[in-house]
Amino acid sequence: MGEINSYKELLIWQKGMQIAELTYSLASDFPNDEIYSLTNQVKRSCVSVPSNIAEGYGRSSTLSYMNFIKISRGSLYELETQLILAKRLNFIANDTLYDSIISLIAEEGKMINTLLNKLKSK
Repeated sequence: MGEINSYKELLIWQKGMQIAELTYSLASDFPNDEIYSLTNQVKRSCVSVPSNIAEGYGRSSTLSYMNFIKISRGSLYELETQLILAKRLNFIANDTLYDSIISLIAEEGKMINTLLNKLKSK
């Protein structure tokens, strides 16, 4: 297995980007009166996941990297909560897309926890 030369090669970053892209698509159907509230929060939290993975990768210490990965995990859980709320409020019409994103969030959470455990053991 080769060495990782860029955060863009990290599968957790790639999956985070996929979650963000799909979430933007899903949020585009939220009611217009939610644009400055839940829609904005959903977009900010989904962008935060891969952004913090990338920022942490660029840090010079393992402890700093772990901190950014933990922030990414927090944003992931925040996003999941916001999507569940949007579903309960009937803002989501595309159940297939919603289910796909929720599944990807679960996978991403497992990947982040695995990475944190590996970093802790160093």
